[in-house]
Amino acid sequence: MRFMVLVKADKNSEAGVMPDTKLLAAMGKFNEELVKAGVMLAGEGIHPSSKGARVKFHGGKKTVIDGPFAEAKELVAGFWLWQCKSKEEAIEWLKRCPNPMPGVSDIELRQVFSPEDFGPALTPEVKAQEQRIAAGIEKIRKGDEKK
Repeated sequence: MRFMVLVKADKNSEAGVMPDTKLLAAMGKFNEELVKAGVMLAGEGIHPSSKGARVKFHGGKKTVIDGPFAEAKELVAGFWLWQCKSKEEAIEWLKRCPNPMPGVSDIELRQVFSPEDFGPALTPEVKAQEQRIAAGIEKIRKGDEKK
């Protein structure tokens, strides 16, 4: 099972305040443990919403809205993509995580859909398309490794 782990933003991360060396080292140690255990597939911090944008879809109309966005507690400051045997295992890993923010913080855990979750809607044609996309992504990743 794959899980998206969403580190919620706070007023400091939304203000662009960077973590100190102590937190960077603690998170680095935690990430190394995740990698050694074969859990971490990806993970990054992201810039504040002031540097972002949203695209709102309403029927055929698309509207671009530039950040910043209100309600920092609803925003994301970073993420991981983990591979775990169960939700319980992912929660156990999450309990070992250093607090990512100076004060109170929230980290949200969401399971990523697997092909079997889509049932009969995942036709052989759609499955073949998904495989082509995965191969294209892998090709891009390998290209990044050469840079």
